[in-house]
This record gives sequence, structure tokens and C-alpha cells, in this order.
Amino acid sequence: MKSALKSGLLALAAAALPAVAYAHPAIGEAAGFSHGFVHPISGLDHVLAMVMVGVFAFQLGGRASWLVPTTFVLVMTLGGALGVAGINVPFVEIGIALSVVVLGAVVALKVKAPLAAALGMIGLFAIFHGHAHGAEMPENAAGAAYAAGFMAATALLHVAGLVLGYVIGRAGERQGVFVTRTAGGIAAIAGVGILAGLI
Repeated sequence: MKSALKSGLLALAAAALPAVAYAHPAIGEAAGFSHGFVHPISGLDHVLAMVMVGVFAFQLGGRASWLVPTTFVLVMTLGGALGVAGINVPFVEIGIALSVVVLGAVVALKVKAPLAAALGMIGLFAIFHGHAHGAEMPENAAGAAYAAGFMAATALLHVAGLVLGYVIGRAGERQGVFVTRTAGGIAAIAGVGILAGLI
């Protein structure tokens, strides 16, 4: 039980470790699969939100365990297309920061939302995340490769969140609730810091 608890905390730390910068790359850097793959794991906002999406999906269980992450990636692609097309979406950076706050709180409180409500919330946040990165991509093959890398890394972060949820669940009811609330709480607090411009 203690080993499962340690594994859960280590998984959360490992997921957040690459997140040493909160900055979206300049257009010149937003090209190619490798740049697209690295970007999601180099920004605290994206790492925390994506891992929380995975944990939230695990907490909901059933069809939500695959529908929630899949919906996020698909709607994020739509948001990216809006960004590439130059279609304005208001409050993108605020929406991204709020996604970290809300998803962290939802995980910490173990909210059992109806599937439709969960997908609606996830979809809204996905538009913000996608638009921010789509607006930076060049409209060429390198931009398409970047998008593919970005989506692949995002999906892997969701898987990390699902695995983290599973590991937390293995820690037992009491310890699992503590670790989940701690992980969600840390994410929510970090989101407030991002929103306030402190991180």
C-alpha cells in the first residue's frame, strides 16, 4: 500500500518535472513533429491540465475513461484549426489557466459529473489549449507535423493521468483519497498562480 502511494506521488512529480516554463513558442519554433511533441511537456499549464484530464477520466470510470481524453484531443484539434485560420477566441490564456484551476478542483473534490457535462467542460477547455498553439503554427507541412507531435504528447499526458489515477486507486481508499485531493489541490493552486501571473 505504501509503495503504491509512493508510486502515485512519484508519477505526479515525474509528470510535472518537465514543466519548467510557461511560455508558448514563437512561430519560428512551432515547426516539425519533435517541436510539437516537446511543447506540451515543457509548459506547466499544459502538463497539469492534461494529467488532471486523465485522472478525472479515471475517476469517472466506464466510457468516460476513454471518451474524456479522446474528446479533449479532438476538440483541441478544432481549436488549433481556429487558431491557424486566424479566427479569434477571446480570453485564451485566461481559459488555459482556469482549466488548470477547475480540473485540479474537480479531481481534488472527486466530482462525479454526468458524462455530457464532463465532455462539455473538457471541450471548452480544449478549445483554449488548441487555439493558443494553432495560432503559433505555420500553415505548411512543418505546421502539420507540429500539430501531430502536439496531439501525440497530449494523449500521452492523458495516459499518464489515467495511470496516476489507477496507481492512486491501488493505494487503498483512505490513502488514495488523500493523494487524489493533494494532487488536485496542488494543480488548482498552481492554476491560480498561473492565472495571477506568479508562475
